[in-house]
Amino acid sequence: MPRTPSSVRDRARKIKLLLLDLDGVLTDGGIVIDGTGDEFKRFDVRDGHGIRLLQRAGIRLGIISGRAAKAARHRARDLDVELFFQGVDDKLAVYEKIKRMTKLTDQEIAYVGDDMVDLPVLRRVGLAVAIADGWQDLKQHVHYTTRLAGGRGAVREVIELLLKSQNKWKEVTAKYYRS
Repeated sequence: MPRTPSSVRDRARKIKLLLLDLDGVLTDGGIVIDGTGDEFKRFDVRDGHGIRLLQRAGIRLGIISGRAAKAARHRARDLDVELFFQGVDDKLAVYEKIKRMTKLTDQEIAYVGDDMVDLPVLRRVGLAVAIADGWQDLKQHVHYTTRLAGGRGAVREVIELLLKSQNKWKEVTAKYYRS
């Protein structure tokens, strides 16, 4: 596995809030709609466990989604997502609102996106991340591209990067290594 550049690890050390797009990042981007119009999404359990580890380490989490779906709201509630915004037309405006609410600077925020709608936020944050199977042109505007795909562990990969860069990984995972 290639080593993460020190410039990325330096940025990751400063992060106090991780923001995520939902469709294509926490999911594989597929949308299943049944005959009654109910929407279904697939979430990776490892991403969910990673979110719990992130929270245990004291790093805040938020989701900014362009789409609105009951499944997304349920998953956010299950994971105790502190900052959850869906049905968003202007992600940059919501990002600015989040900055005001949290009193954090751009350098203290990371964002993970997969498509051109994420570009305005990615160009502002301290650590900009694209997922491996995201829009190819996005990758030239980010600091880091995951090895894993959206909905297939990409979020967990980013969380591990943050926690290891901040020397919090061993602390939040210690209970799993006890004999």
